[in-house]
Amino acid sequence: MLLAGLCTVDVVQRVEELPAPGEKVQSLRVDVAAGGPATNAAVTAAALGAEATLLTVLGAHPLAALARADLESHGVHLIDLAPDLPDPPPVSAATVRDRDGERTVVSRNAAGATFIGKVPLLAADVVLLDGHYPELALGVARGAEAPVVLDAGSWKPVFDELLPLVDIAACSAHFRAPAPGLHERGVGTVITTAGPGPVRWSTADGGSGEVPVASVEARDTLGAGDVWHGALAVAVTRERTVTDRIRFANEVAAERVRQVGPRSWTTAIAGRNRT
Repeated sequence: MLLAGLCTVDVVQRVEELPAPGEKVQSLRVDVAAGGPATNAAVTAAALGAEATLLTVLGAHPLAALARADLESHGVHLIDLAPDLPDPPPVSAATVRDRDGERTVVSRNAAGATFIGKVPLLAADVVLLDGHYPELALGVARGAEAPVVLDAGSWKPVFDELLPLVDIAACSAHFRAPAPGLHERGVGTVITTAGPGPVRWSTADGGSGEVPVASVEARDTLGAGDVWHGALAVAVTRERTVTDRIRFANEVAAERVRQVGPRSWTTAIAGRNRT
């Protein structure tokens, strides 16, 4: 499968309580890993046994080596579209509260970044986009001969052009699109997650429904949505119905939030490989 979008370097501090403004606290542990919606989805897909290729922009800055090493160790094939870029990659600072896994995140993501280059045409059984590099997302979607899944966490201007090329839009509860609706823009299936609430879905032919989310003790919610999207993309190649695809993604995301740390969950979900 092919995943295209943002790759960050995540510095994650785990604390007993989230600090108030002006307060200093000592962390219980610190982790450094690659992050970003498409990147975490790629790690998820690889952990589930898929051949995951990530198209992104990392560059030649020393910080980029941290992300490269993490992706390599988790079986993700990386294609860096700007390997000589001297600028540092986006860095995300995350703080996770130990007792319930709640987190705060400060990140610039790809704000102000522009991808200029030729997008390679790669064969894939499914494509996932996060829209963080508009030219990249459009190039991949226009060349795709497989189902295109969009991680629609928040509205981005590129979505006006991108949505007619999307088969499945997986939206957060906070996602708001200007009129017309996503189905009217050409999206065949729209899925909306709501944290611990049921996942709702609808199709352009009038089908709709919801799938419950299992109640679990959350230990770490960082990147859980990205993991859900990666599992959904894998399920597109393995499950026939929308409800079965959502149910599979729900199970994988539930396992992620049970585990402490940005990568410990990958071992836990490896047993969920299906063919």
